[in-house]
Amino acid sequence: MNLLFYLSSAIALLGAVLAISRKNAFHALLYLVVSLVAVATIFMSMAASFAAVLEIIIYAGAIMVLFIFVVMMLNLGQRSTAEEAELLEPTMWAGPGFLALVLLLELTIVAFRVGGAVTGGPEVGPKEVALSLFGPYLIGVELASFLLLAGLVGAFRLGSDARPTEGDE
Repeated sequence: MNLLFYLSSAIALLGAVLAISRKNAFHALLYLVVSLVAVATIFMSMAASFAAVLEIIIYAGAIMVLFIFVVMMLNLGQRSTAEEAELLEPTMWAGPGFLALVLLLELTIVAFRVGGAVTGGPEVGPKEVALSLFGPYLIGVELASFLLLAGLVGAFRLGSDARPTEGDE
C-alpha cells in the first residue's frame, strides 16, 4: 500500500506542476483535475473514503463548473471554436489520459483490497466531519461561504451586459 501512496503522491505533484506550467487553460484544467483525483487516491489509501469522495465531488467537480462559467463569461466566439477543434486531437489528451488511467488502476486496487488502512487509524465518517466543521471551525466555514458569495456576485457583475437601458439615458 505504500507503493500506491507514493505513486499517487508523485502523480499529484506532477499534475500540479503541469497545471501551473501549461499556457493553454484547457490543458491546465485537465492536469489540475488529475492532480485532485490523485489526492483523492491518497485519501483512499489512508482509509479516509469520505474525504476522498469530498475531494472528487467538491474540488474536482467545482473546478470544472467554475471553468465552464469562465468560458461562458468570456464568450470567445469563432476563435474558441477553432481552439476546441485543436483540443480534440488525441495527442493533446495523451498525458492527462495516461495519468488518469494510472489513478483509476490505483483506485481499483484500493477499493477492492482486503486489508485495513495503511495508517491503521479509525475511519472518519460524515458525522465527525459535520461536528468538526460546525463546532470549532464554524467561523471559518461562514467566512468561506461569504467569500464564495462575493465571488458569485462579482462573476455575475462581470458577466452581465453593462449597457444602459432606455430609462437610464
